[in-house]
Amino acid sequence: MKLFRHETRQLSEDSKRIYALFEIAHTCVDFGAALCFIIGSVFFFYESLMTPGTWLFLIGSVLFAAKPTLRLIREIKLYRMGDDADLASRLKD
Repeated sequence: MKLFRHETRQLSEDSKRIYALFEIAHTCVDFGAALCFIIGSVFFFYESLMTPGTWLFLIGSVLFAAKPTLRLIREIKLYRMGDDADLASRLKD
């Protein structure tokens, strides 16, 4: 079994649930990052808000960096679930 395979997302009800939860988390992080960048951009129009704007850009960047991390964690979790199923089927034989 390999990582990032569509089949691992459909192995069981648990794998479907995990996939859906991670997709929701990924979307929330996306919205959070976009919101930080939009507000940070508006803050840059005002000299007094430059420092908070810079912090929002940094937070948005961290959130964007979290996206591939979430996907990798999800895929490893799904991979391990599929691996358990393979091991269980081998024990029956």
